[in-house]
Order: sequence, then structure tokens, then C-alpha cells
Amino acid sequence: MVIDNKKIAIVGGGPGGLTLARLLQLKNADVKVYERDENKDVRVQGATLDLHEESGLEALRRAGLTDKFKENYRPNAGKLKILDKKLNIFLDEHASEESYAEDRPEIDRAPLRKILLESLQAETVVWDSQFISMEKQNEGWLLHFKNGNSYYADIVIAGDGANSKIRPYLTDIKPIYSGVTMIEGNIYNAEINAPKLWNLINGGKIFALDHNQSLLFSTKGDGTLTFYTGCKTDENWVKNSGIDFNNKQQVFDWFKKEFSTWDKNFHELFQSDEISIIPRPQYHYALDQHWETSENLTLLGDAAHRMPPYAGEGVNMAMQDAFELAENLTNNEFQNIKSAISNYEKNMLKRASEITEITLFNTEMLHAPNAIENLLKMFQGEEI
Repeated sequence: MVIDNKKIAIVGGGPGGLTLARLLQLKNADVKVYERDENKDVRVQGATLDLHEESGLEALRRAGLTDKFKENYRPNAGKLKILDKKLNIFLDEHASEESYAEDRPEIDRAPLRKILLESLQAETVVWDSQFISMEKQNEGWLLHFKNGNSYYADIVIAGDGANSKIRPYLTDIKPIYSGVTMIEGNIYNAEINAPKLWNLINGGKIFALDHNQSLLFSTKGDGTLTFYTGCKTDENWVKNSGIDFNNKQQVFDWFKKEFSTWDKNFHELFQSDEISIIPRPQYHYALDQHWETSENLTLLGDAAHRMPPYAGEGVNMAMQDAFELAENLTNNEFQNIKSAISNYEKNMLKRASEITEITLFNTEMLHAPNAIENLLKMFQGEEI
């Protein structure tokens, strides 16, 4: 293999990076994952993940982790309700045996991470390793971390997310603002702290759409309710709004004003102090992005192709990146690392372009005046 006797550094311990590490170790590669989290027990934020047959689930099959996934997935977590701002229900998959997401099983982020971590060799993940910089050394790279440690690698793979600090070493292409900013909230012990909404969601998901706005909800097995507001704003709204997003009351005051025509039951989102809030402006890369292939550096996941979440493709894209990159690096079809990376990047960027286009269409559709009508048409296979 072109990676024989090479030290591989994966920066970022998300699903993409951990999947890649597992697949490379199955081929006896020398790989380390450098993760900024202090340890494996740090709370994992964000909504549940729906894994798709040709990407996320395929990655788990190749990793030999399908049985572990089946032990941990949540069979009804994908059941969807579609509501308007007055809580009128237009679709309720809980009332039917049919589900539009039945072929996309859901798993919480924390159990998926645990499955992947436990599949790795001991000490594969180097915790408390926040990437700061790197420089060329010999034929590879010397990586520097905030904790003062430095490590050498022959090959570096950036899985360090949407705000990747490694991406600029490969390309100066900047992301494009989508026109939508989300606020992510996680309510802990939600059965107690947001009981009406907890019961309404019923262990599944809600898309509440109206007035060019969106409220997306999901629950997690640990009792957390995760929600995302979606509003059309200018790119610098988070900075210019004057809101301290660490102050729940200030965010609640904004919500009551911005969502003033929405049912007051939604105010329950802000009734508890057991909540975390993060503003997330949504960006994407140009459909035709490309860069000159490096001899020993590449990207996967959001570092390569960040996009809004409105097609549910983020984790699936990252895990597909992982198995395609692993295949290219270990299949003995290429004479050197650069040609293996080049083939991976060519296919990855083509796939990312297609998915980004779909995602941007969905982003606009869900924040249009007739969002519910169009979403129902899409589910029914009708032209929008």
C-alpha cells in the first residue's frame, strides 16, 4: 500500500475522522486521531443522526460495526410531524405505520461516537489536542497543538469541521453565506423542563414551518430536546444583533419578538436554565470548488464541504468520505499517495457539489412562504 510505513494524522475526532481511523486500522495502518475534546466523556451536542444506506450505513458495514449500530439505534426517532406556527398538524408519522425516513435509521451522536471509539486500538485518539498550526518537516508535517505538544506525520487528513484550521494549508477558497442563520438549543431533562413540547415530539422529530421561518425539533435517548431556529438574516447578524447568546433571557426576548406570531407553547423552549444555546450562521462552498492536490494533505467532512443541514447529509457525507479515502489509500491501485488522494478528491468534490445543490434547494424551500405545501409534495414524489 502507498501508506505502508507512513504515520497518518487525522485531526478531528468526529464521525468522519473516527470512521477513517477504524477503516485504516483494519488495513494495519499507523494512524492517530488528534481531538480537541478533553476526554471521551465530554457531552456531545447536536441532534440525532439519520444514517443513509449508501453512505453512513455503508461505512459502518465496511467497518464491521453494523451489529453495534443495531444495538444502539433508535427505531422511532425518525418519525416526523409537520406543523405550522399555530400547531396545526399536516403530517403525523406516529399515526401511521409508514415513515418517509424508515430507510434512514436514527442514532444519537454520543452512542455513534462510542461505537467508533471502542472499535479503535488503545491510545489511537490523543485527547486534549486542539490544533494550532503545522509546518513542513522532511517529507511530512510537524503539527502543533494548544497543549504545547507537537507530533510528526507523513500524511495529514483534516476532519476538523466547518471552521477547519487545516483547510487554509490546502486552499484559500472561502465559504458562501446561505442567507439563513440557525440558533441551536439543547434542553436537558426536557421531559421535566419542556413537558408539553417533549410530549408533542413524542420521541421523534418535528418540522414547524411558517412565515419564512423554521423550528426543527428532535429528542435524544438521554432526555435532551434539541431545537434549531431558522431565519433569513444578513451574514453578520450574530455579531450585529447585540444579543449575548450566553444569556438565555436575551435570546428568549429575541425569540418572542422574531416568532411573535407563533403559538405561545413554543415559549416553553426557554423556561429552564438547563439549556445550551449556540448561534450557527449557515455556509456552503461553491458548487465548482477545487484545488491542487497535495502530496500528503487532504480534507474530509465539513472541512471539505460544509453546508446547511437541511438535507440530513452532513454526517453521511463525512462517513462516505472516510470509506472512499480509505479505499483509495489502501487498494494498491495507485503508485503514490498523491495520485490516491487526487482520485479521492475528484470523486468527493463531484459528490459534494451534487449534495450541496440539493441542500441549497431544501434550504430555500423550507424558508419559503409555501414551505409545508412544497415539503409534502416532495415527500409524495411530486414536482415542486
